[in-house]
Amino acid sequence: MLDELRLSTVCRSAKCPNRGECYAAGTATFLVMGESCTRGCRFCAVTTEQPGPLDADEPRRVAEAARRMGLRHVVITTVTRDDLPDGGASHLVDVIRELRASVPGSRVEVLTSDFGGDLRAVDTVASAGPDVFNHNVETVPRLYPLVRPGARYERSLGILARVRATVPQMPTKSGLMLGLGETAAEVAQVLADLRGAGVDIVTIGQYLRPSARHLPVSRFVEPSEFDAYADIARGLGFSGVASAPLVRSSYHAGEVAAEAAARGTARA
Repeated sequence: MLDELRLSTVCRSAKCPNRGECYAAGTATFLVMGESCTRGCRFCAVTTEQPGPLDADEPRRVAEAARRMGLRHVVITTVTRDDLPDGGASHLVDVIRELRASVPGSRVEVLTSDFGGDLRAVDTVASAGPDVFNHNVETVPRLYPLVRPGARYERSLGILARVRATVPQMPTKSGLMLGLGETAAEVAQVLADLRGAGVDIVTIGQYLRPSARHLPVSRFVEPSEFDAYADIARGLGFSGVASAPLVRSSYHAGEVAAEAAARGTARA
């Protein structure tokens, strides 16, 4: 079906280790705006090159796929499009609107880029009313020059804080990878920073090297450490927490969002 509708998934493009499980369950995270990214993050398997023009029919096809699959929680992520004036925000809004029209009653979660720090683009997407607004910080600030050379930690925190300030009823979400050389104290500080920005849901997983071109794994983190970080996150007031080696941003996204709703959306 994905081939027929000419759609991409981050599951395939980013070589997610859970894609067999998720595909078997009839779920997928759609990757819109092409399969090429303008950034060169050293952890990510998505191709870095100049992307092609946006496909105006893509929002309709994404909605058609979600309708056929009977999805109740649809996750939409994007490549970074620094080549576009609004970073692709208006295209993402078109996807949200098509999903609302074609799959009424479904929940829509977006996982966005940092839009180059353009808060107007952030406002554009947030005003379209996704049910969850996700933007990943990915790692601790000390490692940004190595892991995310085109991004800034403070910028990513600012995006999440902006959504909380402008649409306070909208749950926000972020995630980070472990095993890149971070310390336990740094991870705890990131969790505190995210709660300080009003983030409700957090995901924590093990970094796995996609290829020999990417950063090596510094350390494989024990499952017990993931459990300990989950305890810290819940103690800080996160209403939805997923922390385990194979957790990824969109893994069991619907269940994690439901957990957050059941606990009552946390507020900083």
